[in-house]
Amino acid sequence: MKIVCDTNVLVSGILFGGNPREILRLCSAGKVINFISPEMMQEVEDVLQRPKFGLLPEQVYRIIGLFLETFTLITPLITVHDITADPDDNRILEAAFTAHAEVIVSGDNHLLELLSWRGIAILAPADFLKKGL
Repeated sequence: MKIVCDTNVLVSGILFGGNPREILRLCSAGKVINFISPEMMQEVEDVLQRPKFGLLPEQVYRIIGLFLETFTLITPLITVHDITADPDDNRILEAAFTAHAEVIVSGDNHLLELLSWRGIAILAPADFLKKGL
């Protein structure tokens, strides 16, 4: 199954565990394929570098390296402006469209309130795991 996880799912999976971590495990086991764009990867890196998380630069570098090894990097083929309340969320839609993803996994209300977009389901991590593969 092709998915796109947004930044909060990726960061939560690394730092806090729970359902987001289980999704990362599915990715590392090859049960799902997570796609990520360079812009999304930069956002993950920026978030992980925030002082509140207390990560050393080497730790952030290792996490980014792990993501690059585990996920499929894609360059979006379209530019989207569908989410005006938080335009950065459009990067997730762009990646999902380009990847032909079946699901966007997100904890972001701007994305979740769409329910689906261009035939791509948008689910919270717990809902994605309940749906099964």
